[in-house]
Amino acid sequence: MADFHQNGNIAQFHNLRTRALDELEYRLETFAQTRKISLILPSLFSELEGEALPRIVDELNKVKYLHRVIIGLDRADAGQYRHARQFFSRLRQNHVVIWNDGPRVSEIMDRLEPLGLGPIEPGKGRNVWGCIGYLIGCADSAVMAVHDCDIVTYEHGLLSRLLFPVVHPAMPYQLSKGFYPRIGNNRMGGRVTRNLVSPLLISLKKVIGDRDYIDYLRAFRYPLSGEFAMRTTSLPDLRMPSDWGLEIGILSEAWRNMGPRAVCQVDIADNYDHKHQELSAEDAQAGLNRMSLDICKAIFRKLAADGTVFSFNVFRTLKATYHRRALDMLEVYSHDAQMNGLSFDRHAEERSIALFAENIMQAGQSFLDNPQELPFIPNWNLVHSADPALLADFRAAVASDMDETAVTSSRPS
Repeated sequence: MADFHQNGNIAQFHNLRTRALDELEYRLETFAQTRKISLILPSLFSELEGEALPRIVDELNKVKYLHRVIIGLDRADAGQYRHARQFFSRLRQNHVVIWNDGPRVSEIMDRLEPLGLGPIEPGKGRNVWGCIGYLIGCADSAVMAVHDCDIVTYEHGLLSRLLFPVVHPAMPYQLSKGFYPRIGNNRMGGRVTRNLVSPLLISLKKVIGDRDYIDYLRAFRYPLSGEFAMRTTSLPDLRMPSDWGLEIGILSEAWRNMGPRAVCQVDIADNYDHKHQELSAEDAQAGLNRMSLDICKAIFRKLAADGTVFSFNVFRTLKATYHRRALDMLEVYSHDAQMNGLSFDRHAEERSIALFAENIMQAGQSFLDNPQELPFIPNWNLVHSADPALLADFRAAVASDMDETAVTSSRPS
């Protein structure tokens, strides 16, 4: 993606391959002496048994500028938590494994429900939110990065490029978002971005008219990427969705709190592949089916909050407009795949578009039936106001878990 194009809405930085990675990382090491950098890894225990995470750990051991790595561990029992401690013990960096399902952490989080701030739906959103709370409690990092733990093509340069704009003291950016081509098994990935988000945003503009928010989202070349970095001063006010709308929600919060001039996107990889979700057409609570519903509702809620009036007829028109535009774009994707020698399953792609069209109507009806639904996790400023001791108790609970399951380090010398 080496070009000079700027879309005029947010800054985008390209990989022109004119600067060596070693030089870029040397600058990061220099900046990190006064601006500490932490990395958050939201992980399922099952990912420890996959092919991606061992490679990620090996690659992270080449990174010298990280102050701390915070691993949020989901779906793990006591034995699996001990295994995770051993697994991550070879990290060179200072690190902590947060056992989200452990009794100590669960007891801390249960304190939110009587305060009207819970319960919080389990998932990636809650995992990242908990890790952010731990980081805020540490109060020693200037920049935070997040990326997934299932990236089978991971190289540590991805993290360095993602971080550079928000770590550089002379740059104004508060949020950096990664983009890249998704290619796996000789086919195009990123079905939800290609077949739902892009044509949906174009269709919204045709149906409801110009909106700055729509132009902002359309400026992102991969709005659903799981890789982003932020300056930590923005974290206490960050409201995060607990559902599959997490990535759209983060971008929406940046729009609300920072403005587009403080946001950038960065070309962070020549190729990127990770676990592919199933379409799950028969199960609205799983896979891309659930994801598409949550993403649509997240976009509709944000537009409504900015003053857009929705009705059943608007959503019906939006569905028809989306379906036509998505099929038109599918033709272009098919030609792009042919030009690059990639396989392209036209039938499977059209099935996903048909499902997403139905889900636009379902998400719209859900919004009309329950316009006050707000699946947001309370921000950490609100939590601290309601329970000033919770952050300190949370850090103490994590420390107790770590002390109780201390392992012999196998870090490389």
